[in-house]
Amino acid sequence: MTSSPSPQQHQDDNLWLEDIDGEKQLDWARAQNALTVQAYAQSPAFEALQQGILEVLDSDDRIPMVRKIGPRFYYNFWRDKDHTKGLWRRTTLDEYRKPQPVWETVIDLDALAAADKENWVWHGADCLEPDYRRCLISLSRGGADADVVREFDLETKQFVEGGFSLPEAKNHVGWKDIDHLYVATDFGPGSMTSSSYPRIVKEWKRGTPLASAVTVYEGVHEDMSVSAYRDNTPGFERDFVSRQIDFYESETWLRGADGKLAKIDVPDDSLAEITREWMLIEPRTDWAVGGTTFKSGSLLAAKFDDYMAGRRELTVLFEPDDTTALDSHSWTRHHLIVNVMHDVVNRLEVLTPPSNGKGAWTRESLGGAPALSTIAAGGIDEDENDDYFLTVSGFLQPTTLYIGTIGQGEPEVLKDSPAFFDASRYRVSQHFTTSKDGTRVPYFEIAANDLQANGKNPTLQYAYGGFEISLQPSYSGSIGRAWLDKGGVYVIANIRGGGEYGPRWHQAALQENRLRTCEDFAAVSEDLFARKITSPGHLGAMGGSNGGLLMGNMLTLYPKLYGAVVSEVALLDMRRYTHLSAGASWIAEYGDPDQPDEWEFIQTFSPYENAKPGQAYPPALFTTSTRDDRVGPVHARKMHAKMVALGYDSSFYENLEGGHSAATDNKESAFMDALGYAYLWQHLEKP
Repeated sequence: MTSSPSPQQHQDDNLWLEDIDGEKQLDWARAQNALTVQAYAQSPAFEALQQGILEVLDSDDRIPMVRKIGPRFYYNFWRDKDHTKGLWRRTTLDEYRKPQPVWETVIDLDALAAADKENWVWHGADCLEPDYRRCLISLSRGGADADVVREFDLETKQFVEGGFSLPEAKNHVGWKDIDHLYVATDFGPGSMTSSSYPRIVKEWKRGTPLASAVTVYEGVHEDMSVSAYRDNTPGFERDFVSRQIDFYESETWLRGADGKLAKIDVPDDSLAEITREWMLIEPRTDWAVGGTTFKSGSLLAAKFDDYMAGRRELTVLFEPDDTTALDSHSWTRHHLIVNVMHDVVNRLEVLTPPSNGKGAWTRESLGGAPALSTIAAGGIDEDENDDYFLTVSGFLQPTTLYIGTIGQGEPEVLKDSPAFFDASRYRVSQHFTTSKDGTRVPYFEIAANDLQANGKNPTLQYAYGGFEISLQPSYSGSIGRAWLDKGGVYVIANIRGGGEYGPRWHQAALQENRLRTCEDFAAVSEDLFARKITSPGHLGAMGGSNGGLLMGNMLTLYPKLYGAVVSEVALLDMRRYTHLSAGASWIAEYGDPDQPDEWEFIQTFSPYENAKPGQAYPPALFTTSTRDDRVGPVHARKMHAKMVALGYDSSFYENLEGGHSAATDNKESAFMDALGYAYLWQHLEKP
């Protein structure tokens, strides 16, 4: 086998675009933006499209989803036309039940951003149990993953003067107690991993400089990240240290009062969660322990203290089959809600552990989703009661929020989302097709009731296909207005690489098998042609991030199937991806291009590498964000520059703010969404 050039040695005419914040590079991006705006975003039709989406995003009738923090208040983060950066606000449950609750503002992010002269984007709050008075507030400049952290007092609704504060970094921080934090941050040269996340975690005492914090654990440079945290559940206070080896492998230790670490002996590729006396384990591969082999994708339960003492008594709470997979689980005080997918449609069960810790778990149904929709439930306060929130949503069904208590009858409707388009005009159907290697691949189709199977319907096919993430039915007023109401068909392809059928579905498209994502996506496209729903000139493809990589590959490997392609915040240069932003953290997903034997297969799904002259590529739009410190804008910049140099119809837009979402507020989100839809409408042939 011949050795491949390293990323540094490879001839690349567009390397100069990798200087993300260079003035020359930003001027280039602004010039490309201007061309795209002139071509696609200056018509009355575009303005109407953008305004329709913005009305959805800013609607005062949206459900304000809440999280209970402390004994009394329910908190919500809210953006609208008057609060573009957002309000962190709270109310009581009695007030929340009302059609128009009265909210108490805790943090006005617009006012804070104006006072600080920063484009703050909300990254969340971590509040200290059990009194929940002090919180750590995370704020991002312009939407980047990196953020600053400040201590906040929920009673005074003020930042704590002289309190804990961390400068901008990709911080992992959490409370140990009122006077101590676990902090993983940028401690200086050598303290970050190759993935750009913290390599060292320390315990930091209030009133002392960060430099004096005591090291708890150090990972190695090749790790993804390290962190530590305390579970402050009353009566079950425990400290944990975690080493994230790569995206799917990790090690966790129980940290004793003396600082010594006791490893939790589970497979590195499993997920382990400790709640009160119980540990739940999700193995990603078949696991032989105690004379029994447990299937990949199962959910197992063990008494945590017994397990740490060496006993291996595991109870199977869920075991997958060919058409079912575990979606999620959530504790209430006495029960476990388990959400299972059957062919990407949910059903819920309530599992109850034996009261004395011995004997069998009991189970009963909490309900299934209506046809081709999504149902989800989660405990509201797992330390206090068995109350839960439940949501039901579908492609044509606006979200409904319910509240219930396990064992006390049916849940009651708490809030209804508004309808943003006339769903009675459309139908949802699920279809299955066969991929190149014979695998059965599902997809959802949303179309008009009177759809004519004439091969001429403008159709948008969307997918993600990575990182064990599932695409399930959900309501989108934006898609309804911007695509369905204009005569389009919308298709979600549940391709391999995702989690629709558990770990096996994801693992089937890892690394050397990555092209299966493309084969699955192409099989769905070809099935749409066979069913005469659409044809290549009428079919557009769209995806973001890992889905944007998929789009780059559909463009370069299957160009004859599509009339236009939109690739958003994407990985595209797979030769250099590990050297760009947080790229090294995804080696477990894609492989390491610096290893010649792995580059042999990676180059087959590197769009930047595979774009060549003289091909029948459809028009393509690449969108990104300067402040995206996860994937970064470099991929889209270089891909667009190469496509233009090769003489192809390529467009580009780089939002100068926005992070990996490519937007910092609803107005920017509406613009970016409208740009993608407008691009497709302009290029897909109409009947």
